[in-house]
Amino acid sequence: MSDDAMEFADETEAEAPAAPLAPWQVLVVDDDADVHRVTLFVLKSMTFDGRPLEVISAMSARQAREILAAKPGIALAMIDVVMETEHAGLDLVRWVRGELGNRTVRLVLRTGQPGQAPETQVVAAYDINDYKTKEELTTQKLFTLVHSSLRSYRDIVALDRNRSGLRRIIDSSATIFEIGSMNQFAGGVLDQLTALLDLSPDAVYCEKRSLYALCDRKRSTLDILAGAGEFAAAVGKPAQAVLPPPVLALLDRAVAAEATVFDGPSFATYRSSDKELASLLHARMSHELSDLDRDLIELFSRNVAIAFHNLQLRQDVEETQREIVYRLCDLVETRSNESGNHIRRMARYARMLGEMAGLSERDASVLEYAAPLHDLGKIGIPDRILNKPGKLDGEEWEIMKTHAQIGHTVLSSSDRPILRAGAVIALEHHERWDGAGYPQGKAGEAIDINARICALADVFDALGTRRAYKDAWSLDRIMEFLGAERGRIFDPGLVDLLVANLDSFATVRAAFPEADPASAAA
Repeated sequence: MSDDAMEFADETEAEAPAAPLAPWQVLVVDDDADVHRVTLFVLKSMTFDGRPLEVISAMSARQAREILAAKPGIALAMIDVVMETEHAGLDLVRWVRGELGNRTVRLVLRTGQPGQAPETQVVAAYDINDYKTKEELTTQKLFTLVHSSLRSYRDIVALDRNRSGLRRIIDSSATIFEIGSMNQFAGGVLDQLTALLDLSPDAVYCEKRSLYALCDRKRSTLDILAGAGEFAAAVGKPAQAVLPPPVLALLDRAVAAEATVFDGPSFATYRSSDKELASLLHARMSHELSDLDRDLIELFSRNVAIAFHNLQLRQDVEETQREIVYRLCDLVETRSNESGNHIRRMARYARMLGEMAGLSERDASVLEYAAPLHDLGKIGIPDRILNKPGKLDGEEWEIMKTHAQIGHTVLSSSDRPILRAGAVIALEHHERWDGAGYPQGKAGEAIDINARICALADVFDALGTRRAYKDAWSLDRIMEFLGAERGRIFDPGLVDLLVANLDSFATVRAAFPEADPASAAA
C-alpha cells in the first residue's frame, strides 16, 4: 500500500462477506389458501438477476391495500378478481393506480371465474399488465409470468431513477457553481449512473483529502459528498463513521491500487486530479456488468472528479478574493486606529441578520463578504480628521461624510457580486430609516436591505469598542440606544431580530475579541 492509501479496515474486515441483495417482493392476493401454497412452492427457489423472491400473502383485497400502502417496493401483485365481492380485485387495481398512485408495480389479474370479468373488457378498462386464468398458469407459465413481470418492473424503476437524476441535474445546472450546489449535482449524476446501469440504489460518492502537507503522509480523511439508497443519510459525514467495514475495505483497496476495483456485487473507483484531492465512488451491482458498463463507470468517475477539481480551483480563487477584501479593509481599519476584528465581527453580524431577515444562503454569503467594505472610502479621508479625538467641526464633518461616495466610486465599476454589493453598502450605510441620513436622504425600505443591515451591525459593534473619540459602552447602554433609535436611525424589524437573538451575537463577539481587553465593553 502506498503512503497515500487510506487504512480503513484490517484484513478481517476486508474479508467480510457482502450483504445479500434485497429480494424481489411478490404479492399474492387470493382468498383461496391453496393458491398461496402452490404459488409459494413454485416461486420459493426462483431468482431473478441474482436476487431471490419474497412472496407475501394477502387473503383479501382489504388486506392487500394495507400491505401495498406499507410496502411501496412490491414489484408484482397477482390478484384474484372475486374475493370479498365479485369485483374486489378490479376495485383493488383501480385503487392502486388511482388513489395509491403506484404506477410501477406490475399488476396481473388471476381468476378462476373468467366469466365474471371477461378478459377483453378488463384489459381495455383497467390498468393491468396481464390477465391469466388459474387453469392456464402451469408451473412453467407461472415462472415465465413472474420473470417477465420482474424484468418489466426493473426497467421501469431504472427509468424512474434516470428521470429523477436528470431532474436533479437540470435543477442544479443554473447554480452549479454556487456554494454547496456540487453536492446536489453529484447526487443527480449518482442517480443517473445507478439508473442507466441498473445498479443497486445504494451508492456513495466521496472526496478524499490527503493530509501529507501536514507532514503525516499516512493520515487521510474521507467525507461523503453524495449518497443514494442506504447511504442517502450519510451525506456530509465522515465515511469512517457511517460506512460498513466491507465498503471501507473496498475503498481502501481502490486507493491503494489507484484504480477501479470490482469485488462480487460491489465496485469502487478512484480518481486523483492532483496530489491533494482524490475522489471515490462506490456502488453495489444488481447484475453482472458488461465491458461497456465498466467503461461507462470509468468515464463517469473521471469526469465528475474533474468537475470537483475545477470547483475546488474556483473556490480557492473566491477565498483568495475574500482574503484580499479582508486585508484591504484591515488596512483601512488600522489607518483609523481600529481593530481588524471589528470588521470580522461586523461581517458575521451582517450575515446572521441577513439570514434572520430572510435572505437566501447565497445572498447572505455575499453580504458577509461585502460588509467589510462599508468604510472603504475612509482611505480618502485625511488622518487629522479620521483620528481626531474630539468632535469634528462643520467643515471636518462634511469632509468625513464624503467617505460614503468615495467608497461607492471605488467599487461601483466592478461587475463582481461582492464588490457590487459593497458599493451599495458603502454609499447607503449612513442613510437613516427616518430619511435624515446621508448622502442621499433615503428613508425606510428605499434604503438597500444590505445597507440597513450593515448600518445596524456596524453601530452595534462600534459602540461596544473603544475608539479614539470614545470609550466602550456597556451592553445595557448599547441596547438602550438601539431601542431609542429603533424606527429613527435603524430598521425597526432588524433591531427586533438583534434583540431577540442577542445571545448569538454575543457568541460572535467572544469568538473575535479585541486585542486589548480593556477596550471592549464589560
